[in-house]
Formats: sequence, structure tokens, C-alpha cells
Amino acid sequence: MTRTLVLGIGNTLLSDEGIGIHVIKYLEHLHPPSDGIIYLDGGTLSFTLAGDIEDADNLIVVDAAQLDDQPGAVQCMTGSSMDHFLGTAKRSVHEVGLLDLLDIARLTETLPENRALVGIQPDIIDWGEQPTAAVFSAIPVAANHINDLIAAWHQPDNQDQQSPEAA
Repeated sequence: MTRTLVLGIGNTLLSDEGIGIHVIKYLEHLHPPSDGIIYLDGGTLSFTLAGDIEDADNLIVVDAAQLDDQPGAVQCMTGSSMDHFLGTAKRSVHEVGLLDLLDIARLTETLPENRALVGIQPDIIDWGEQPTAAVFSAIPVAANHINDLIAAWHQPDNQDQQSPEAA
């Protein structure tokens, strides 16, 4: 059975920084996990997530990302586009960067071939348990990107397909 890990990362005490976790909660509520779909609150990342990534056939990460766009903008990057973005992005405030976790998977030859980053442009990163209005409105948009990726990757004929056309 194909296993897709949808990993939300962020700190829910820092307003828009926690958007990855808010998207995961939204997905769990409206689209409960089914066979092969795992939603995981990755918090602010740690090396303990390496095993979860290693066990996944497909990986979708959702997080606040500096996209140089308007607050709430959503961008879906797959495969090498995701790798390039993470390799050129500024380091995260998280204790272990996503790039570090993916490097561990590369070294152990367990990096999921199908992988994507659904990034959401934050507005404010400050104390607060809820995202700003612009970023909150991006939750269903991000969830749609995630559901499209899952649908494409879980079709038997399309196992080698990297992603649907991302906007």
C-alpha cells in the first residue's frame, strides 16, 4: 500500500508561523485520514521525524514560507523545485531544518521520490495562537493542493508522476 505522509510544521504560538499545523487540523476534520494517508503535526521539527519520512512513499510538507508574495499566497513546489527552494531559502527558526531531514533521507536512500512543499506566505510572525485573516483564508487553498497531490500519487497508473500541474 502506498503511504503518503502529510507533514504540517510550525509553531502555533507564533500566529502565521503555525499555519502548517492549522492546515493539518483542517484536513483531519474535513478529510479524515484513509488507508495510506498519514497526517502528522511535526511541530517545529526534530530529528525524530526522520523515521516518519523514511517510512513514507510520498511526502507533502505544509509550512509558512517566504515566497516574496502577498500574505496568504500559496505555492506548491514538487521534486527538484522543492529541493531548490529549500536549498536557497533562509534557515528556519526551527531546531532542525526541513532540508536537514531530507538530507538524512537522501543519505539513507529513503527520500520519497514524490515529494512536495505547500508553502504559505506569512503576514505576521508574533505571539498569537491564530493565523492572520489573510493566512487563515489560505487554509482551504493549501488543502486543495494537498488533496490534488494525494489523488495524483495514489492512482495506480500514475505512481511515477511527480505532481499535478501546480499553480
